[in-house]
Amino acid sequence: MPVAGIRPGTPDQPADLVIRNAKVHTNDPGRPQATALAVRDGLIQAVGDDADIVPLVGPDTRVVDALGRRAVPGLNDAHLHVIRGGLNYVLELRWDGVPTLRQALAMLRVQAERTPPGQWVRVVGGWSADQFAERRLPTLDELNAAAPDTPVFVLHLYQSALLNRAALRAAGFTRDTPDPVGGQIVRAHDGEPTGLLIAAPGALLLYSTLAKAPMLDEADRAGSTRHFLRELNRFGLTSAIDAAGGFQSFPENYGTVMDLARQGQLTLRIAYHLFPQTAGQELDDLTRWVNTVRPGDGDAWLRLNGAGENLTWAAADFENFTEPRPHLGAYETEFEKAVRLLMENGWGFRLHATYDETIRRDLAVFEKLAAEGLFPHGNRWLFDHAETVSPDSLDRIAALGGAVSVQNRLSFQGEAFVARYGAPAAAEAPPLRAMLSRGLTVAAGTDATRVSSYNPWVALHWLVSGRAVSGRRLAADHNRLSRERALELYTLGGARLTGEEDVKGRLTVGSYADLAILSADYFTVPEPDIPHIEAVLTVVGGRIVHGAQEHQGLAPDLPAVTPSWSPVTRFGGYHATPAPGLAGVHQAERVAQAAAASDEQRAWREARGLALPGQGAAPLDPCFF
Repeated sequence: MPVAGIRPGTPDQPADLVIRNAKVHTNDPGRPQATALAVRDGLIQAVGDDADIVPLVGPDTRVVDALGRRAVPGLNDAHLHVIRGGLNYVLELRWDGVPTLRQALAMLRVQAERTPPGQWVRVVGGWSADQFAERRLPTLDELNAAAPDTPVFVLHLYQSALLNRAALRAAGFTRDTPDPVGGQIVRAHDGEPTGLLIAAPGALLLYSTLAKAPMLDEADRAGSTRHFLRELNRFGLTSAIDAAGGFQSFPENYGTVMDLARQGQLTLRIAYHLFPQTAGQELDDLTRWVNTVRPGDGDAWLRLNGAGENLTWAAADFENFTEPRPHLGAYETEFEKAVRLLMENGWGFRLHATYDETIRRDLAVFEKLAAEGLFPHGNRWLFDHAETVSPDSLDRIAALGGAVSVQNRLSFQGEAFVARYGAPAAAEAPPLRAMLSRGLTVAAGTDATRVSSYNPWVALHWLVSGRAVSGRRLAADHNRLSRERALELYTLGGARLTGEEDVKGRLTVGSYADLAILSADYFTVPEPDIPHIEAVLTVVGGRIVHGAQEHQGLAPDLPAVTPSWSPVTRFGGYHATPAPGLAGVHQAERVAQAAAASDEQRAWREARGLALPGQGAAPLDPCFF
């Protein structure tokens, strides 16, 4: 197809897709920059200048002019609860990116009116009170006023949940409902629940309450997942490592993505983990899995990557920074059995560990097994989160062949972390530079959707700026990353955790054709503008899966969102706001428009004798003439 002077020829192996006139960042030290690339059979066929790629254009080649925009390798979230998020996406009212509590409550009020009897309004992550101009949570009175009859559940980080009176009734909470272990049902003087649930410090109370809300049927779960994946594609995500999690049972809750993979309908590559769901039954689950499936099973779109992020429930710490660090009981005996089973059977794993105190205890188990030759043993394993990991623990991780996956949880929980542990501790949480200086594999992600937003550019902004969504700078200057290094953690970092660095994370010949063309140049925009970047074109495996602005309509349409009352049909997903760096431009444009309108008005008045020529807007008002 002819595009700006490009005419198709008859090459022996014509490209399926050509991207030209771009500023391509390849992540390849051998050729870091290019202006064009060609795709054939889902792989990068050639990378170079426009003139290098022209000979590969055939009669059926789709040629996309990037119009000088920045193109980057597809982003890879190394810790995203994508499977669970997809199953629930169309049921959730997202406050991600909403700038004021007033607007958030207005959205909730509208959605309550749209939600049919028996269903709940759910706000379940991706936001923090720190992002609102009001710097506060909604009150219970505000929730009850906004939705007097429709159950409303509002989750705030791993800290608390707010339920209106209708939700308390729907969930069955009464004055006789006992507090569960690790949770608190806040009560009024008369003993009746107020609607506030507190993780003290565990979040099981919050999630078990949410689980009482109605779920989608299988057909709607498939549609919900497809729309969630398209929402992730909107930001240039092309891969994710699913960290499993509570209320995500295998194989039941994996069936939807498996069906979509068989039908060729995934638009995001997913490497998934398996997480034992029942305390006391973890070894039985792990034993069953190692005897039936193996890491690497699947294909380039959906594959098993290992176990975790919990192996045994007793070994998991909690990250409610408004509460003291939990003191875990003795867990090493069962934990050692789980790790031994995995390592002896060629399974890698990931471990949720927020605090250095937990990491040190885990490492002692690994070092005991290392004496038997089980570490390092060629199996990929890593710690997740690691906000307070110490230099000594990092040395021990490196010696045992481990890696670390970091997330921008402090973007949303940073103020609470500072209040409990102090600004100096927050400045090193987690110690990114110390990890990298030891040669550790470090990958970046979000831990969405229950705490952080799934928007990867919010996470990249945190890596670069060290700022929370409140605007407060937390990270020390020496603990911030360059834009290039941060992007590497968000592309090649995740590929290294799944053993796919040879085909993923770079735009080089033979790599997966996974890339994004961006709405603004990540490498040059003002730092505060980074969270406002989106993709205008996202390509996965050579397929265009998202198009916006100049490329609107290039991606195939999805079926309509169902159910029709879904919050997504009214509000969409992440709430985009103008980038601060563009505010001045927009203001100047408005002034220019106002000036032009003023000139037109003056000319109109002069033509009608209502103003004297050459005397601006001096009035000749007939009322005073």
